[in-house]
Amino acid sequence: MPADAAAHIRLARPSRDLRAAERFWVSGLGLDVLYRHAADGAPGESSLLMVGWPGAGWHLELVHDPAAPLEPRPTPEDLLVVYLGEPVPDSLVGRLERHGGKRVPAHNPYWDTWGVTLQDPDGYLLVLSHRTWSNT
Repeated sequence: MPADAAAHIRLARPSRDLRAAERFWVSGLGLDVLYRHAADGAPGESSLLMVGWPGAGWHLELVHDPAAPLEPRPTPEDLLVVYLGEPVPDSLVGRLERHGGKRVPAHNPYWDTWGVTLQDPDGYLLVLSHRTWSNT
């Protein structure tokens, strides 16, 4: 398959705690668990949690190596932006907060104008934007 618009994208990140990450991304945002693998202790083997919306052209892979965990090191510009195309529901923000998220001011004030920024349990930022976006 060529590298083009039909190619699927995987965003991979280290996670301190896959259960906490699952609460935020699945119970909070509403993504589905697409795949899960628990490491059995073999050297170099990681536990994985892949989440996303079925049929989407992307998924988020969260990785934890129990024998040699990597500390997540997000920067203020490491954003996952979801364009909702409508006002961000207070109920969604509240659900994300109840499931381990923390509402934070955006590093770039653009995102405070056009959405809501939440920090996931690993410190990565999710922006829920009320704007729309299309690559076409």
